[in-house]
Amino acid sequence: MVKLYEGGVYLVNGTEVVSEHEYGKQSRLEVKTKEEAKKGTIAYSVLKDHNTSEDMINLRLKFDAMTSHDITFVGIVQTAKASGMERFPIPYVLTNCHNTLCAVGGTINEDDHMFGLSAAKKYGGIYVPPHIAVIHQYMREMYAGCGKMILGSDSHTRYGALGTMAIGEGGGELVKQLLCSTYDVTFPDVVAVYLTGKPQPGVGPQDIALAIIGEVFKKGYVKNKVMEFVGPGISSMTTDYRNGIDVMTTETTCLSSIWKTDEDTRQFLSLHGRGQDYKELNPDNTAYYNGCIYVDLSTVKPMIALPFHPSNTYEIDQLNENLSDILREVEKEGTRISDGRASLTLTDKIENGKLKIQQGIIAGCAGGNYTNVVEAANALKNKSCGNGAFSLAVYPSSQPVYMDLVRKGMIESLMETGAIIRTAFCGPCFGAGDTPCNNGLSIRHTTRNFPNREGSKPGEGQMSAVALMDARSIAATAANGGILTSAAEYDCWGQIPEYNFDKTVYDRRVYYGFEKAETEKELAYGPNIKDWPELSALTDHIVLKVCSKIMDEVTTTDELIPSGETSSYRSNPLGLAEFTLSRRDPSYVDKSKEVAKLEKARITGENIYTVEPGLKEIFDTIHTLPGYADIKDDATEIGSIIYAVKPGDGSAREQAASCQRVIGGLANITREYATKRYRSNVMNWGMIPFQMEEEPNFSVGDYIFVPNIRTALDGDLKNIDAYVIKNGAYEKINLYIEDMTDKEREIVKAGCLINYNRNTK
Repeated sequence: MVKLYEGGVYLVNGTEVVSEHEYGKQSRLEVKTKEEAKKGTIAYSVLKDHNTSEDMINLRLKFDAMTSHDITFVGIVQTAKASGMERFPIPYVLTNCHNTLCAVGGTINEDDHMFGLSAAKKYGGIYVPPHIAVIHQYMREMYAGCGKMILGSDSHTRYGALGTMAIGEGGGELVKQLLCSTYDVTFPDVVAVYLTGKPQPGVGPQDIALAIIGEVFKKGYVKNKVMEFVGPGISSMTTDYRNGIDVMTTETTCLSSIWKTDEDTRQFLSLHGRGQDYKELNPDNTAYYNGCIYVDLSTVKPMIALPFHPSNTYEIDQLNENLSDILREVEKEGTRISDGRASLTLTDKIENGKLKIQQGIIAGCAGGNYTNVVEAANALKNKSCGNGAFSLAVYPSSQPVYMDLVRKGMIESLMETGAIIRTAFCGPCFGAGDTPCNNGLSIRHTTRNFPNREGSKPGEGQMSAVALMDARSIAATAANGGILTSAAEYDCWGQIPEYNFDKTVYDRRVYYGFEKAETEKELAYGPNIKDWPELSALTDHIVLKVCSKIMDEVTTTDELIPSGETSSYRSNPLGLAEFTLSRRDPSYVDKSKEVAKLEKARITGENIYTVEPGLKEIFDTIHTLPGYADIKDDATEIGSIIYAVKPGDGSAREQAASCQRVIGGLANITREYATKRYRSNVMNWGMIPFQMEEEPNFSVGDYIFVPNIRTALDGDLKNIDAYVIKNGAYEKINLYIEDMTDKEREIVKAGCLINYNRNTK
């Protein structure tokens, strides 16, 4: 049972949840004011310790450590270098777990790795070579600790089960920390996740996570909030198990997470040689939360999240009882997503009333943990994955985990079944490894199952899909010849030998350079690694051309800039930008680049009407607006925009915004932003995060004139006049911008974070 409370709650003595409405009525309680009780959360104490200002409403945070992987660290270092960075001021871990396979674009992936090593040496960083560990497992093992804060350029930066508030953000926010600036955010709401009971045998961390995600995501219950895990149920799970739940909190769209800590947390940290990083974290005797998710762990059953989102959840038994009806709905969504370019059929995979699966994957920061792999090995011991279409691949999350599994015979057991064992790699999670066959269905203990994230390309007639499941049910399915099977049907769970952590491989292969910067060293540039192009400052007035209009309920970052093999080009801003919206709106790139030509002509003094004769009619119409007869056409910035109802769900990758910007993007218009991190990326790359309440009355190809935008950015942002210009006429629309910090306003006016940093050196 997962229950959501309406309104706030008080947690009393860590065990009693009292609704805000009832709290003051109970005379037995020592009543605190709401403001006093808000200070009783674990989140409040951690945020207070990291806030550099006296203001606990508008926080200015500095982190204890940071981490990035090889899709993001090149761009971050390049940005920080262009902004004047001389050395890394805090431990900065550069892992190589995304572009690990050097199979796309010749040398370019390994060139990025060598760039990362050279950056660690020059600026004083920590470099984790390919195949050694996935980013989040390394941080759990070596850096997360109680009361700390860690910032990462990957959305699944979550170490709450170790008492660490970790946040996944776009690269711009990491650059600010590298320049000794701050992460500025309004104090977030904090929602209690009250756990009681004990998970049933065969129920794994992914099952618990999916049960929560399915209940909260569509309601926006924890959007941009902190999830604080409390309650007696925590003690029923090991820390390794808790880590598997915690990493999936990203899929709720929360800002961060934090858990109360206990003796098991201490043991985990001590096992990893960091007992000194333990301290007990508990809410005060009375703590106020802005909401509460009440989870009875004993009632959670093995779950599945069907395509195309982690919130599309069902109990496996429920799905098996209603296969045809449920799968038809997924097929309809697949047709809508592919826009008729490819087909996905699932009902044809029903054989004798059972669902036949084509592939199983257990991998990454969610699935590759020691406990999950051991449970899978136990379930499959002396069994076979079969010699048909179904295949199983297992990726332990780090070399230390892999080594201990080898020593305990678990890898041998898995290999004897026909399972393939691979090294630490995030590829299956984002479409760069083990792509299933066309029209195939893959079950995965990974983090996401967004459209085409598994590597399919509808534009080329290819489409497959992923369902998320726990490693235990994946193993049960493998043991049953690929027939979808709940782990509850097996009786082999909980036999987990004690884990022995050995960091010898880290001592021998990881480069530890913090506080050892060799500033005279040169960065190692491969031919694909390019600097960010020059971006101009915002002008007083702007003209925007609508280059894409997406009316989907949610637009993911994977749709804004596809993952998979495109990741190999993320060190080349203009090269990567060619893939922007390529799997959602393939015509966007050419349209935006045409607008970029206009802006380039304007900047260089060329006659913009020569480049685009139709633009004269647009400006002639603008001149008929009262008060704007005398605006200078050649002093008015021209850029493209994307309209999307709710963009930015998913990855923290800044390229979802920067790719728009480098080919002419100047703004987004939305009903709302799916995540804070995407909106931050938009602003850090000098684009304006417009919103509008009304349905858009403009189409692709229309122009929108926004006068006095710099003045508007200095105001309250609530009512910004704009005009849709078409057919020689104009129509007024009302835009607004949600709160921006003073720094964010200046970044947008400067044209991007790099410009802002240069201006303020």
